[in-house]
Amino acid sequence: MIGVDAGSGDRLALAVLAQYRMATTEQMHRVIAPKVRIEQTRRRLARLRAEGLVDRITLPQAGRTRAWFPTAYGVQLASEWPELRGHRPSRTVSDPTAVRLKVGHTLTVTETALAFLENARRRSDVCQPLDWMTEVHHPIGNGEAVIPDALLYYRHGPADRDNGAMLRAFVEVDRATMGPERLAAN
Repeated sequence: MIGVDAGSGDRLALAVLAQYRMATTEQMHRVIAPKVRIEQTRRRLARLRAEGLVDRITLPQAGRTRAWFPTAYGVQLASEWPELRGHRPSRTVSDPTAVRLKVGHTLTVTETALAFLENARRRSDVCQPLDWMTEVHHPIGNGEAVIPDALLYYRHGPADRDNGAMLRAFVEVDRATMGPERLAAN
């Protein structure tokens, strides 16, 4: 892979986009590098775009806000890494038209991931950026499956202790597009 230094954070940025499917520049900054200036995140994303690993769309009616997503090449490359092995990304993740149609819900799901991630950082709990996996297929029998918006792994307590409770949760983000009965049935 040309120009991508595994130690520089480029690998994490691509892995996050492959796993989350989409994020704004500000969301990416909050996930991968909240303690540095946002310009570093912008440069990282621009570099990954120049290498053909990610692309972006500009959101309508949101100023110059950009939503970033991995290209097919970026998804293929990231899926070979041990941290993402076995995770099947959405097929439409790298298609700009699909990105435009899914932007509202997908960015809301990313913002939900950030709520958990930032809370874990504040509390010194263990929840890393790749502990949030979108649209994981879970068969329930008879050819049916549950596909939540995300699967979350979160452990109470610091990483250097083994006594914290490991939590796993299905997360479904509803933007009030259907009533509670229909949502529960899905």
